Amino acid sequence: MPASFPPLEPEAMACPACDARGLQAFYDVPQVPVNSCILMASREEALAYPRGHLRLAHCPACGFVASTRFDPALEYSARYEETQAFSGTFNAFSRRLVEDLVERQGVRGKTVLEIGCGKGEFLVELCEAGGNRGVGVDPGYRPERTRTTAQVEFIRDFYGERHARVDADVIVCRHTLEHIERPRELVRSIRRQVGDRRDVLVFFEVPDVLRVLQEGAFWDLYHEHCSYFTAGSLARLFRQEGFDVVELELAYADQYVLLTARPADGPTTPRLPLEHDLDAIRAAVDGFAGACQRQLEGFGAQLRAAAAQGERTVVWGSGSKGVAFLTTLGDAAPVDCVVDVNPHRQGRFMPGTGHPIVSPEALVGVRPDHVVVMNPIYVQEIGRDLARLALTPSLRAAA
Repeated sequence: MPASFPPLEPEAMACPACDARGLQAFYDVPQVPVNSCILMASREEALAYPRGHLRLAHCPACGFVASTRFDPALEYSARYEETQAFSGTFNAFSRRLVEDLVERQGVRGKTVLEIGCGKGEFLVELCEAGGNRGVGVDPGYRPERTRTTAQVEFIRDFYGERHARVDADVIVCRHTLEHIERPRELVRSIRRQVGDRRDVLVFFEVPDVLRVLQEGAFWDLYHEHCSYFTAGSLARLFRQEGFDVVELELAYADQYVLLTARPADGPTTPRLPLEHDLDAIRAAVDGFAGACQRQLEGFGAQLRAAAAQGERTVVWGSGSKGVAFLTTLGDAAPVDCVVDVNPHRQGRFMPGTGHPIVSPEALVGVRPDHVVVMNPIYVQEIGRDLARLALTPSLRAAA
């Protein structure tokens, strides 16, 4: 069923980030796959994959955006394939983060806890580069993917109070908080774990929802992301729970918010430029319906026109963005297949739509006329792959 835009209808639940009342719904998609990164072995399995309800609401008090119909009965297991480590562009970004933590933040010879470590690539690199000891917690970790001589322990589990035994000097959490239904409880539990120590470094990374709303980027909104942050709302959450936010920045072509914090004696006062964004997020919520409609209509018209002329279109990127793009457009998205550089995804099928996932090399047989790139930061990398294959389709980034 298509997306709709409620006229800022009030929601009954309190804000999961600040407990304020008065959440206002502004986006509603009743039928979306409940998980975008589960590997589907057949088209039939992909088409039959369970659907959930995506309904987003904005908190005027703190700027947080909540998914108010989120179903926590999701599958996060070894079938969850989230890694971006097969992209040179993403790996270069991760290396820069590691270098910054080791060289500028002094993360050497430390105990590092990573909450939601995925397949463990970042934690391993951080431990190798700084001579650190690492503990990673994630139910989707795959031990056969790890090759390292560093001192790293992985726990295949969801993070919880039972892991507070880890006496960490550094706590890292990248692209996990947006999957947490009650983020305030997680941040509060981390503050309890830290206790009286003031030397602990906390580093969090999440997608920036302000950019998503301003661009009308419906492909960045999906069921398993139940918590959406701006730079300011993320900082407000940490400050209210007893952390001093010492650094706050946008990275990866302004797609990600990076937050660095230290424990404090109590709530702290905002002092960083990106924290003052309440007016911007309100304006983005107000303008989202128009921006999103323009994106939906523009992509739908482009894809239908190409199909009418007998031209072939493929989507590059089979992760959550690709799933949201195809399921939200529905029948308005005549696409032949989806391309991914991750070999663990190739030969599988897209949840919800059943599109086959193929390797870049398979495009030699497909010979697409158009490629829709789900993340603009990869356009140059994808262009090089296509040139290597002697293919010259048009490229349009979802942006």
